[in-house]
Amino acid sequence: MEEKNISVPEEEHIYEEEIRALILSGLSDEELSERLYDYHEKDIADAVEELDEDTRKHVFEVVGKERAAEIIAYLGDSHEMLAEMSAQEAAKLLENMDSDDAVDILENMDDETAESIVGMMDQESGEDIKLIRSYEDDEIGSRMTTNYIVIRNDLDIKSAMKELIRQAGDNDNIMTIYVTDEKDVFYGAIDLKDLIVARETSDLSDVIITSYPYLTDHEKVSECIERIKSYSEDSIPVLNDDGIILGVITAQDIVEAVDDELGEDYAKLAGLSEEEDLNEKTSASIKKRIPWLIALLLLGMLTSTLVGAFEGVIATIPVVIAFQSLILSMSGNVGTQSLAVTIRVIADENLSAADKIRLVFKESKVGLGNGLILGLISVLVVGVYIHFAKGEAWNYSVTVSLCVGFAMLVAMLVASITGTIIPLFFNKIKVDPAAASGPFISTLNDILGVALYYGLCWFLLIQVFHISG
Repeated sequence: MEEKNISVPEEEHIYEEEIRALILSGLSDEELSERLYDYHEKDIADAVEELDEDTRKHVFEVVGKERAAEIIAYLGDSHEMLAEMSAQEAAKLLENMDSDDAVDILENMDDETAESIVGMMDQESGEDIKLIRSYEDDEIGSRMTTNYIVIRNDLDIKSAMKELIRQAGDNDNIMTIYVTDEKDVFYGAIDLKDLIVARETSDLSDVIITSYPYLTDHEKVSECIERIKSYSEDSIPVLNDDGIILGVITAQDIVEAVDDELGEDYAKLAGLSEEEDLNEKTSASIKKRIPWLIALLLLGMLTSTLVGAFEGVIATIPVVIAFQSLILSMSGNVGTQSLAVTIRVIADENLSAADKIRLVFKESKVGLGNGLILGLISVLVVGVYIHFAKGEAWNYSVTVSLCVGFAMLVAMLVASITGTIIPLFFNKIKVDPAAASGPFISTLNDILGVALYYGLCWFLLIQVFHISG
């Protein structure tokens, strides 16, 4: 059989310049609309961002309100684009957006403008937006959209298909159809494929999944994000306490929620209370960062106090102070690694007590193994350094280097244990384990590292080997 050569483009095709040239080419409105129909709304959004206000408005008029709304939803500064329009025009565009996208845009406007625009929208769209905005940012209700198909469980297959077609004009999330009973309580869901292939003579109940997963509107995003991911569905319904469907969480919403959660965890690992952005006021950034910095300052003072307590060791063997930063930096690095691994495991799995013990032992063995390797390297390098750079005798150099190497091993072992136990403890007492941040672990390990290092220097070098500078 002759092998076919499939050509793969060297670079991804970028449509932005192509679309921009098309818009500026002077085509008639009808022809421009027809040509733009061939491009994705995201690509059109990228192109119009660089155009002037009048040209953008012209493009939105040409493509029509429904498509203009989809394009604007992809714009990073969509609220600024809407600010170029009258409140009435902005309201009409928001009416054609998914309710969650409209809420995201309104959140970037001042309250007075947002309320004015919502008041000009049709009743159904306005109520949907008010409902979503009524939830706290960390609640599932704030993430849902009202763009979904719902039918009654007492329909036959043919009637269900007709109802699907009727609602599909206003709702494009059609891969999963939700079903309610005669009291409008959530009953189950139907996969679109199953409804399409079902025979007209079949009973609708044959294709309804009655044990379909769902969320409740006041659930915290952070508490159910793993459950949402595990189902891998295109959408999951959001119910109130009475079992009534209020909206759905789509796959896109799930991706955004996961991204936000990762961003929040990253911020906490950096010692921040929440994420910051480029446009945030300096005072707001200071307010977010200062609590942890004050706590770390106090812990840092404790480290300095400990160093002061070992002044006798430093005065007797001055060379040991040169390796303090080596011990502290390596123990801090190891502790942060164990912290990251533990938080990841906690987030992905429901750990039993045995699993937690196994995790602590596993990280301890990793810390011990790494400490042994790096400790041996330290013995060699430190011994050579002291002998040649400081001009000390080999027996003195080797004895000090052995102490440094042993301190390295012990400090890395302890750092691995603390980096594992602390987030597990935080999780046990229902505190976000990411709050056991990198700076906190590093500073804590500095305290332990100083105590271990100078304690071992005092005991081994002064008490056991009777070494003096």
